[in-house]
This record gives sequence, C-alpha cells and structure tokens, in this order.
Amino acid sequence: MSDSNGLNVVVLAGGISHERDVSLRSGRRVADALASAGHSVTLRDPDAGLLPFLADTRPDVVFPALHGSSGEDGSLLGLLDALGIPTVGSSAAAARRAWSKPIASSLIAASGASVPASIVLSHESFRELGAAGVLQVVRDALPGELVVKPEMGGSAQGVSIVTDSNDLPRAMVDAFTYADAVVVERRILGTEIAVAVIDAGDGPHALTPVEIDPTAGIYSFQARYNAGETTFYAPSRLDAAAIETAAAAAIHAHATLGLRDLSRVDFIVDAAGVPWFLEANVLPGLTETSLVPLAIEASGTDAGSVYSGLVRAAVARAARATAQA
Repeated sequence: MSDSNGLNVVVLAGGISHERDVSLRSGRRVADALASAGHSVTLRDPDAGLLPFLADTRPDVVFPALHGSSGEDGSLLGLLDALGIPTVGSSAAAARRAWSKPIASSLIAASGASVPASIVLSHESFRELGAAGVLQVVRDALPGELVVKPEMGGSAQGVSIVTDSNDLPRAMVDAFTYADAVVVERRILGTEIAVAVIDAGDGPHALTPVEIDPTAGIYSFQARYNAGETTFYAPSRLDAAAIETAAAAAIHAHATLGLRDLSRVDFIVDAAGVPWFLEANVLPGLTETSLVPLAIEASGTDAGSVYSGLVRAAVARAARATAQA
C-alpha cells in the first residue's frame, strides 16, 4: 500500500557488531518496504559521518535496523534523542533493560511471569574463585540440561545447549567470547516461538506467533539466517489457548520492559501451555528469513504498511513531546 504523504526516512543498517551482515540485510528490506509505501528513503551506515549528516539534513524520522551493541544497547538511541530526531523504536533506557538478558529476565520474573532459573557468572568470578569450584556449584544448583549464553547479544551467537555437564566448560568459553558475563539457565523443553509486538499509536498488539523448528534441533546463528535450515510455522501449530496465552505474555513483557513501537519476545512453551520468557529484542531481525516479517505476512498485512505506520507513529510522538515542552 502506498502512502500519499511520504516522509523523508533514514534507515540505519550495518555497524561494527558481530551482526553487521544481518543488519545490512534487515536495512535493505526495511528501505525497500518503506520506499514501496511511498516514502523517500536513505540507507546509512552508523559511521563517523552519521551524526553530522543527521544534524545537517534533519530527516523526518530515523528507522534503526541495527543489531548487536551498535544499535541495541541504547547508546545510539540516546544520541538520536539528543539530536531531537524522531526515531522508530524503544527509548534508550528501555533498550538497555532489554539488551541485558539478566536485567530483562529479573524484571519479567518480578512481574510474575515464568522465567527459567538461572545463574549469571562474570569472567572475573572464574579467575577469583576458580573455574572448577564455580562450575560445580552451577551443576549442583541447576541439574539437568542447560542453556549457556552471553549476557548480551543476539542471533544466538555464543549460545550452547548443554546436555552433558562435561561440556559446560567449553560452552562457557564460547559464551565469554561474546560478553564479559554469561547466563547459565535451566533448559525448558517445549515449542520455541517468537511473538512480534507492534504499536503504531493505537496500543501494543501481538502478531501471530511464529513457531521455530530448526533442522539440527538448535536455533543457531546459521539456522536463523541460512534458508532451509529451519522450518517456520506462521501461525504456530500450538493450540488456540496456548497461542492466546503467549500473545498476552508478549504484550505483558513489552509493557513491563517499557518498550515501544516494535519488539519481538521469544518464549519456550512447555507441555502445559506455559510460555517461558527467554528474551526481548527491541530491534529484531527484519531479513527475508527473520521472524517478524513472517509474522507480518501471516497476520494478513504487508511490511510496507506496518513500517509506514511505525514511522508515522514516531513522528507523531515527537510532535506531542514538542507541544508539551
């Protein structure tokens, strides 16, 4: 659908994180969708020339399609807010809450939602307390299968499933490659789903959950971005009651973390239909194999319409803030 009153939109993609290539793919898809909806779109890398460019050109709105710390830790979002340029997505403070998996999980658990039991370990704790002793405490406290992941980051980089406790040291080393602290959590068995939450100014609503069924059994980085390595079901094959519960849980997580505009909340739904919170992503992947575009299509709309609604909502929000100042 074309928007007859197109905006001047700058889409940010690239950056220097481990997820640069994914971000570039997301950015191109967003730019194409917005252009098809009638907007004037410039695709920019967040390099040293970005802030002077934005200050000089003053676009109507910025749409970040950045992944990893370059876009999701709140730093760039805070700078865009300081420039006074309307921006699609969550505030810098909310992004920081979601970017830290331990903080996000703690807030969601405190709200009464189901979150896997976990232990967070810093790299320094291993040096000071000794790896053998630390890992033994972890094994005793969290028996059974585990998930080991960096405390920050996305696209499953540095994430391992540990079914044999002897593999725990290697999993820790892999995770520490991506962050200075690691989350070790009890593995919840069930159906993995992702729920996109959209708010274009009329309140948050959840799109149909996308069910994830990786060929190798683990939704790894390769399984996420290589076509054919994962089967996606949109809508999910879960029963109607479980889907409704997951959608409500996603909106609850979105609100609890103070997110806005667009988020993707990931869950494991157990055999009893309980959605267990894994993480929330404020700048989810928007590539051709990403979950949010699949959910948009399955919900009976198109990406151009959704993204157009988000840029207009960001402009309207900025206008209200200016009027109230």
